[in-house]
Amino acid sequence: MSTLTVTDPVLHEFAAEVGAEGPVAVAGGRTRWAVGGALDPDARVVSAPAGIVAYSAPEMTVQVRAGTTVAELAAELSTHGQRTALPERGGTVGGAVAVGENPVDVMGRGRLRDAVLQVRYVSAEGELVTGGGPVVKNVTGYNLPKLMTGSLGTLGLMVEFVLRTNPVPAASRWLSSADADPTASLATVHRAADVRWDGVTTWVLLEGHGPDIEADSARLRDLAGFAEVDGPPPLPPHRWSLRPADALGLPARTTGTTVVSVGVGLAWSDEAQPQRVVDAGVGAVAARVKHSFDPTGRLNPGRRVGG
Repeated sequence: MSTLTVTDPVLHEFAAEVGAEGPVAVAGGRTRWAVGGALDPDARVVSAPAGIVAYSAPEMTVQVRAGTTVAELAAELSTHGQRTALPERGGTVGGAVAVGENPVDVMGRGRLRDAVLQVRYVSAEGELVTGGGPVVKNVTGYNLPKLMTGSLGTLGLMVEFVLRTNPVPAASRWLSSADADPTASLATVHRAADVRWDGVTTWVLLEGHGPDIEADSARLRDLAGFAEVDGPPPLPPHRWSLRPADALGLPARTTGTTVVSVGVGLAWSDEAQPQRVVDAGVGAVAARVKHSFDPTGRLNPGRRVGG
């Protein structure tokens, strides 16, 4: 953690707007606004600045402000044949990091928490703080980029990130089968970018170079008659986070449509996920961390991680 001098006047203006007193929250595109519970109605709402500050395609890193839309960032990176681990479903970069939402094709793009190399945020005291760096290898104390990812802005109001990018695959292909075991399908291919299952049909996304995709496609055809398709159907509205083994049993426990992202513990359903009971020990540690970063509880009051 560092409070070293930050020269960007835009960030200082945002820090001054946040200030050091009174309940305050930051809003992006509000596409994930309900996550974590209802915001305290007395909280003052501010908006983080937007814009791509610096992008190094050779180094595969991008410095971007939290208010930048995910779509804008994706469009810029695509001109250099790159992408990020941000979920491309609307909203802002800051909102996606605050929620800690991985992309659906997390096996292909990687986990968002691993892609956040540096974070700058405004503390409860109104100070600009920097954690991590573009080439971080070892971290002592709090690993702030990982800690802030998924914190819902309850530990600091995030204003800027350095994100790792990765190449857009040379080719991609979706295949599906109504007779395949989803776990066996995942194990059959050399590397899948995404495997989805709705209790009946399995969809597999293959990415990489043409010969590798052809080889994996042949394995899937031999396994269960997989055929190439345009893509999977739209996902249901509610995102669930589960252990991978528990996620596989979800379609049988829910009504309506439920789609499991096989192997990564994510699912989407017509039903909202029930609030999970937090282990007492975990809750105690979380409370201590929250008090260390925000002793007066002024940052995004009403939000609760895991709520």
